[in-house]
Amino acid sequence: MELVNTHCHCVYSGHGTGSIAEYADAAAAAGLTTLAFTEHFPLSAAFDPDEYLSMRPQMVDAYLAEIDEARARHPQIEFVTGTEMDYLGALEDRQLTEEALAPFRFRLLSVHFIDGWAFDDPDQKARWKEPGAPDAIWRRYGELWCEAASNASLPYDAMSHPDLAKKFGYYPSFSLESLYDEMAEAARAGGRMVEVNTSGGYYACAEMFPAPGLLAAFCRAGVPCTVGCDSHDPANVARDIERAYGLMYEAGYRSVTVPTATGDRRSITIE
Repeated sequence: MELVNTHCHCVYSGHGTGSIAEYADAAAAAGLTTLAFTEHFPLSAAFDPDEYLSMRPQMVDAYLAEIDEARARHPQIEFVTGTEMDYLGALEDRQLTEEALAPFRFRLLSVHFIDGWAFDDPDQKARWKEPGAPDAIWRRYGELWCEAASNASLPYDAMSHPDLAKKFGYYPSFSLESLYDEMAEAARAGGRMVEVNTSGGYYACAEMFPAPGLLAAFCRAGVPCTVGCDSHDPANVARDIERAYGLMYEAGYRSVTVPTATGDRRSITIE
């Protein structure tokens, strides 16, 4: 069965390692047929003062050029030019023009910020330990996620790591089942794709994003699903892809949706 990874990061953001060429070589060695480069879309200094979280605007041209070079070196792999965007809600301070987004044929959207707070940043996780915090954080995360997913006017294709709020292993006191249904309906209403993100197994939550119950809710709602490793090192370019396919199958999916270099989608059967 084909192996595809629709989410990876390299040296173009401050927290990734490995060049695009090294990723391309690793993808070829692992037998991938599709690899989407999804470096973080530039954030303003207000959200990324240390230039650690996202790509700088002046880096974009080099990023695009190196992806083209990778295509020339490995024509057997479909390299998708993509980006991962942050949903900032009412605090959005960038001009997300069509001109700025046009080079990116695949656009992930992620909720990493809750009202300006980077809730998944290890250096900022103290708030999780405050009394009652997990309940409040999960509720607000769900609100923002559904707001982003259901808004069909926003210029992106897929929601990444849907239940990222579980990253540090903090869960609310209430059942998440109703939130799962709300998230699935929001993705359906917005015409979004969602991602099984294999990186979750290597955080405190020790579980891929999304949880099996949430993935099943997406399947029941008819939401298409892709697979991304969220790799930040070429060594992890193919990590747990087949396990992700198995998780999708158990949730009821029989195919994986894959973005293409032209901005379209194709599907592969889960065997």
